[in-house]
Amino acid sequence: MFRFLTSGESHGQALLTILEGLPAGLEIDVDFVNTDLRRRQFGFGRGERMKIEQDQVEILAGVRHGKTLGSPISLLIRNKDWENWKEVLAVAAPVEAAGTGKSVTRPRPGHADLAGILKYGHQDVRNVLERASARETVARVAVGAFCKLFLRHFGVGIASHVASIGTISISEQAAEKSYDELLRGDGNSQLRCLDPVAEQKMIELIIRAKETGDSLGGVFEVVVAGLPPGLGSFIQWDKKLDGLLAQALLSIQAVKAVEIGDGVKAAASFGSQVHDEVFYDSQEGEFFRRTNRAGGLEGGMTNGQELRVRAYLKPISTLRRPLKSVDIGSKESSEAAYERSDVCVVPAAGVIGEAMVAIVLTGAFLEKFGGDSLRETERNFNGYMAQVKEFSRK
Repeated sequence: MFRFLTSGESHGQALLTILEGLPAGLEIDVDFVNTDLRRRQFGFGRGERMKIEQDQVEILAGVRHGKTLGSPISLLIRNKDWENWKEVLAVAAPVEAAGTGKSVTRPRPGHADLAGILKYGHQDVRNVLERASARETVARVAVGAFCKLFLRHFGVGIASHVASIGTISISEQAAEKSYDELLRGDGNSQLRCLDPVAEQKMIELIIRAKETGDSLGGVFEVVVAGLPPGLGSFIQWDKKLDGLLAQALLSIQAVKAVEIGDGVKAAASFGSQVHDEVFYDSQEGEFFRRTNRAGGLEGGMTNGQELRVRAYLKPISTLRRPLKSVDIGSKESSEAAYERSDVCVVPAAGVIGEAMVAIVLTGAFLEKFGGDSLRETERNFNGYMAQVKEFSRK
C-alpha cells in the first residue's frame, strides 16, 4: 500500500514525514527535492516567513547509496524559526504560554481556529492554528518530489502555472499551452504565470491588497503529460481517479473548488460542444482526439491525453486589517488575531498542487502495476503498454 503521514507544527522544531510503498531501486535526487521545496517558497505576495526559512530535506531512513530500499522512508525538514518559538511551543511547557504574549484567543474568520477549539476543547487557538497552518505542506511537497521522481522514470512529467489572481485571468492562448511550454516557462516570472500582460496586472492587484491590509486568492492549474490510459477505475466510487484528485487538491489549505478539464464551462454547454470525439490513425495504429475538454480523464480513468486540473483558492484568512471576531474567554466582540502571513499564495499553492497530484498518480500507478522493486514495476508497466499497443493495432 502506498501512503504517507506528516507531523509537525508551523513554528515547531521540524516537519516530519513517513512515506511507505515506493518500490526498491528508485534513484533519489536530493537536489531535485530541495528545488521543489524552494519553488514552494517562491512567488510575489509571500510573507516574511519565507525570508527566514531555507527548506532542505534530510533523509533519515529508507534510502541507501542514493536508492530506495522498499522500506518506509523518513524525511525531516527543520524550521529555522523554531529558535524564536522554543518557549511558546516547548513540549514540557504548560499549555498556557503565559508571559510570552503569543497565546491566541480571537479566532480568525475563515480559518480552522474556532471549529478547532470547539472540537478539541482548547483554550488557546494556537493549539489549532499551528497544525492547521499551510506550513504543513512543505512536508507534502517533499513527498510529492519523491513521487515525481518515480513518475519521471516512466516518462510522466508534472508542471503547474497560475491561471488567475483575483479578477485577473490569463488569456485563452496562454491557458491552452502544453506541458512542454509550461515547463519552459516555470521560474521565469514572479508569479509563475505564462501571460506577461496579465501577470503585471496581478502584481499591481497584490500590491493594492497589501497596502489595504487585505489578501487575494486565485486559480492554479496542474498539467501532467505522459500518462498511460487506464489509471484509476470506473468500478467503485472510491476508485475513480477524478474523485481522488479532487480530494487531494481540496485538502490543500485555502482550496475551495476543483475543476477537471473544461468542467465549469461544460456545465453551461451542449454535449456536442463538450465531448472529445475519437478518431483512428491507421498508419500509426492508434486512437486520438483533436480536443481535450475532458482534461485527460473519462469515467474516472486516464485516457492517455494530458491531465489538466485546476484548483480555486480563497483569499487566505489572516488579514493585516482584521475582520470582526469574539474573544473566546471574555466572549466580547473584538478584532480577529493576526499572525505573520502572506498576501497571495497562489504560485506556491501550484507547487503544492503538483505534489498532491503526483502523490495520487503514484498511488494509482502502483495499484495498477505494483511491484516491490522498480524492476518488477517496469516489467508490469511495459507489458501493459505492449498490450494497449497491440489492441490498438488489431
